[in-house]
Amino acid sequence: MVLLGSTGSIGVNTLIVAKKFGIDVEVLVAGKNIKLLNEQIEEHKPKVVVIAQELDIKNVNHSRVYAGSEAILSAIADSQSELVVNALVGFLGLRPTLKALECNKKVALANKESLVASGAFIDTSKIQPIDSEHFGLWYLLQDRPIEKMIITASGGAFRDWDIKRLENATLADTQKHPNWSMGQKITIDSATMVNKMFELLEARWLFGEGKYDAIIETKSLIHAMIDFKDGSTTAHFANASMQLPIAYALDEKMNENILGHVDLLKVGSLEFREITTDRYPIWSIREELLKNPARGVVINAANEAAIEMFIAKKIGFMDISKYITTAFDKFTTLATNVEDVFLMDREVREYVRGLR
Repeated sequence: MVLLGSTGSIGVNTLIVAKKFGIDVEVLVAGKNIKLLNEQIEEHKPKVVVIAQELDIKNVNHSRVYAGSEAILSAIADSQSELVVNALVGFLGLRPTLKALECNKKVALANKESLVASGAFIDTSKIQPIDSEHFGLWYLLQDRPIEKMIITASGGAFRDWDIKRLENATLADTQKHPNWSMGQKITIDSATMVNKMFELLEARWLFGEGKYDAIIETKSLIHAMIDFKDGSTTAHFANASMQLPIAYALDEKMNENILGHVDLLKVGSLEFREITTDRYPIWSIREELLKNPARGVVINAANEAAIEMFIAKKIGFMDISKYITTAFDKFTTLATNVEDVFLMDREVREYVRGLR
């Protein structure tokens, strides 16, 4: 396989599962964590390695090392692997997804932004999502009339904060996730609830038109639910580990034990909460966005631009959602092709950077 984003949490877990299943790693693509990358090279012996910066090439223990976004696309096109695992973070993951599909490869997709920004132009029949929520929905699907698909949220770092404190929340505060440790951006997205908005959009592209919603489940043991038209509801329980959806993405006939079962007697009880717009203002555009999912490119670009400014301490935490909704109200024209997506992405970013 080709693994994009090998040193992130998804990439690390993918390599664990690949080793368990005896899957060869042809290409490793990583960012700046050269120490971990060198450990991965030693263990998995890829044929090609691609990193973010050319100046780091000399520090990589491999004879075929390349750098930059164009090198990623070339590595995908030149590879013999039929599977590309895309665990890159952000909009930069879109072109690799498109290139892999163009090369008729299967894509195990952990890069949310690919579908969020360009779902209208992606053949989802060749996409296997690596996400516990979408995996849960897929796992629950059966040939019965569906009323609604529901995914769950942890609530993020500020689910228990007094709302008045949110205006003064710092970057360090956003990283104190109540349930697990993730990368910086996705943890911010969890705190704003943008991550769950993205997942609803992904679900819409993956499973088609219909009703989609999300609720908070504080222990992150239920990942998805389906309301059927007959009045029954099914729920997907699993201990929080990305190795389960990764395993199915790498091997559709997966029949090995990956996780320990949830012990409901030890769990004792579960708590569910509504996602409210006072704590998560981004939720105010959910219905409009799901009606017009092709506008996802706007919220993705606005979110990435706003997060850059938040990290640089140019705006406050609550400004992230405010800037996204402002951009969403301004940019209403839909992209008609993939290149429009890239043009709109640049335009939205420039607009948001000019708001402060």
